[in-house]
Amino acid sequence: MSPSRAGLGTAALALAGILFGSTFLVVQRAVEEAEPTPFLGARFLIAAAVLAPFALRRRSSGRAEVRLGVVAGLFLSGGYLLQTFGLRSTTTSTSAFITYLLVVLVPVMVAGLERRRPEGRTVAGVGLAVAGLCLLSGSGGDPFDWGEVLTIGCAVGFAAHLVAVGRGAERFDPVRFTFVQVLTVGVTCAVPGALLGGFAMGAGAWGAAAFTGVFATAVAFFCMVAGQRTVPSSRAALILLVEPVSAGLLGAATGEDLGWRGLGGVALILGAILLVEIVPLLTGAVVDDPALEPTVHG
Repeated sequence: MSPSRAGLGTAALALAGILFGSTFLVVQRAVEEAEPTPFLGARFLIAAAVLAPFALRRRSSGRAEVRLGVVAGLFLSGGYLLQTFGLRSTTTSTSAFITYLLVVLVPVMVAGLERRRPEGRTVAGVGLAVAGLCLLSGSGGDPFDWGEVLTIGCAVGFAAHLVAVGRGAERFDPVRFTFVQVLTVGVTCAVPGALLGGFAMGAGAWGAAAFTGVFATAVAFFCMVAGQRTVPSSRAALILLVEPVSAGLLGAATGEDLGWRGLGGVALILGAILLVEIVPLLTGAVVDDPALEPTVHG
């Protein structure tokens, strides 16, 4: 893999993380006036509508693309439902940082699937990231409330989704593969949402669904799938840590105080990204452990 391709993959994942991070405050305010399930259904169906004209023009990779896309979409559905319900009783910053406990879970899942150990640099990066997340979320302080418990479950769903995407990103067209996942989430949430009569949302909630559907779903998930064509799942999880950092900074800008403890957490997370992703690019050692390459099945 050339350094230029890896650099583009890194940039795509970082952009996805920033777009994802922009949604926490928007979604938290939206679910104050709308039920989470129909809101997510509207958001992801809007995203599917944006992607559909592009996806349907691409050549299909067959049933395997649909099967893995649906599985990844179901993991994503679970993660988003748990996260969105959790946002009703926790702050945006705490939700964002707990969500990214997935950086611990992804290497564990990959190691279990591949029966291999992650490289030392990734392990060290995970350690830095976990320390940063503990500082940012205030772990060890007040007991977890119900919203935080739901968000831990969300982290499991998102980690499984990231691993599933890593196993198909290089094989399948990124637009079609993203479309299948997004449509799966839209249908999974919209059907029960419609049965519950929850689509009578206010203008603010519909505006939030449109914004998050286009930018933080259609564009962001395309960037994530495209980025994982060249960046392994364990490293992709670390790059996507820009999501809670950007969410935390946005929360601070709107009155949520990070404090010195939170700023220390931001520094540790950025250090993890530097160690695992930026240093290899600067030294030319983009991938030096075949166990971390995306798995490609014939």
